[in-house]
Amino acid sequence: MKIRHLAFILIAGLMVSCHSGGPTYVTIKTEFGDMKVELYDSTPKHKENFLKLIDEGFYKDLLFHRVIQGFMVQGGDPNSKDAGPNAQLGSGGPGYKIDAEIGLPHFKGTLAAARQGGPINPKKQSSGSQFYLVQGRVQTDAQLNQFEQRGGFKYNEAQRNKYKTIGGTPALDNDYTVFGEVVEGLDVIDKIAAVQTGNADRPVKDVKMDIVR
Repeated sequence: MKIRHLAFILIAGLMVSCHSGGPTYVTIKTEFGDMKVELYDSTPKHKENFLKLIDEGFYKDLLFHRVIQGFMVQGGDPNSKDAGPNAQLGSGGPGYKIDAEIGLPHFKGTLAAARQGGPINPKKQSSGSQFYLVQGRVQTDAQLNQFEQRGGFKYNEAQRNKYKTIGGTPALDNDYTVFGEVVEGLDVIDKIAAVQTGNADRPVKDVKMDIVR
């Protein structure tokens, strides 16, 4: 019996080890379809916080409250739940910020943390809950050269090729924390980005979300 018990523990331990070592995925559910998102291990503070909020059901029925075609779609403001048509959205959160983990490019489909800009946020800390999904546009070498000169960094060949094929929003690089990417359902971003918008880039017809493991 002791041998069987020990074997069970060893097998269970191996199963846990294998599971914990793989990628972490979450699903953003919308009326336009689902997006499977991989969360990066290289941005542990943002990953841990996002998973915590998801497990709490924080994102259920929140809105994509800011949509700009050719740029990005943004959501995660708790004030957007059941918000009236004239409600001012974009300033809500869970009551805390997350330290910046900046360094990854804004390719199409990347998941990044929204934040306050300007001198009130010199450390570029992220919103505790608001995020955006990049749509962006295909870039040219000349455009990428300009962003490099402006930002004081260099893209490698693979990054350049990705910007020149699937596109993205390099104007945001080195300023906001990218902490994941859409690996399935990339077309859903295009569908959301194409909706009619009104004041403050809010969709005229609410686009609700839920995010689950």
